[in-house]
Amino acid sequence: MVKVNENFLKLPGSYLFSEVARRIRVYGETHPGAEIIKLSIGDVTRPLVPAVITAMHSAVDEMGTAESFRGYGPEQGYEFLREAIAQGDYAARGVNIQPGEIFVSDGAKSDCGNIGDIFGVENVVAVCDPVYPVYVDTNAMAGRAGEYQEELGRWNRLVYMPCVEENGFSPDPPKGHVDIIYLCSPNNPTGAVISREKLKAWVDYANASGAVILYDSAYEAFITSENVPHTIFEIEGARTCAIEFRSFSKTAGFTGNRCAYTVVPMELERGGVKLNTLWNRRQCTKFNGVPYVVQRGAAAIYTSEGRAQIMANIDYYRENARVIREGLTKAGLTCFGGVDAPYIWLKTPDGVGSWDFFDQVLDRANVATTPGAGFGPSGEGYVRLTAFGGAEATKTAVERVCGMFR
Repeated sequence: MVKVNENFLKLPGSYLFSEVARRIRVYGETHPGAEIIKLSIGDVTRPLVPAVITAMHSAVDEMGTAESFRGYGPEQGYEFLREAIAQGDYAARGVNIQPGEIFVSDGAKSDCGNIGDIFGVENVVAVCDPVYPVYVDTNAMAGRAGEYQEELGRWNRLVYMPCVEENGFSPDPPKGHVDIIYLCSPNNPTGAVISREKLKAWVDYANASGAVILYDSAYEAFITSENVPHTIFEIEGARTCAIEFRSFSKTAGFTGNRCAYTVVPMELERGGVKLNTLWNRRQCTKFNGVPYVVQRGAAAIYTSEGRAQIMANIDYYRENARVIREGLTKAGLTCFGGVDAPYIWLKTPDGVGSWDFFDQVLDRANVATTPGAGFGPSGEGYVRLTAFGGAEATKTAVERVCGMFR
């Protein structure tokens, strides 16, 4: 008889965002007149910008003639997009990343989960707590996380690095040894960022110990503070210890088009093997590449016109974040994030549990949030709110929540 991967059976409940969606759906079915505003799932609402639409239309036309039709593309991404990324996201910041170090994919979520394929199961993994669930769940599926401890809400083989108010929601390197380190800046869910000095400490730790940093910078376009790196490769020594994940989902509205990329420097070696070579082998085997039309659309954001248009959308979401942060703060609630990130990390009042607060806000204000407990043990007592909604809906949601505390 066939055997299943029993690591899947150890996973607690359903995926966080699926459970949030289920609860919202059930509430809507039992309260048919409720007009629910979702500040929960981080999906964008602004349409694709004109430069992207024009490029995609042109690419569709190319696919309609025999002379310009394209079939299978390179698994690593078309050269025109990899070159645009190297110039627009890295050279423009004085960082040397070559096209051959860039792998275009269908999402940072996919790559953050799939990158484990190139690492052994015996590696010790460190994650921030609270944490984006994909980092934890995919390592659990692979068998690196060990056993789930229901009473503690954590896995016994993972090293949890508390990201709490006392340390500015930004962890320091551990005193013990770990092999794989997941960092996310700007952070999902807390909205916190890692300073240049602290990131340098992480790079030094990884190089000294032989660890690898998996650096998720999907929200870097929202950074406004001066001392916050937009890429880990701004830090000296990062090329020998770090892999970076980027996405067009939130920066260019590609949540429905699926396009992202991962950078694996040529200097990064472990066990005498280039990780770039391993990732390339993995992608060539398990991935057929991002559609040509989508990649043409992605490349358009690196034109001067496209850049200005997507930054206008990012400013729109930044304003939503300001409205949420300032509105709830004036109501006497404690908020973090929302300055360099599209997420606001709201402390629940009076120590109310995060799922209980989720239910209260949904019922009394008809506003959906995301419970912090779903992001890990240190997320308890918080909820995450997203700035990706429409401006008017966001203002209405804030007014409703504030009304609960008048």
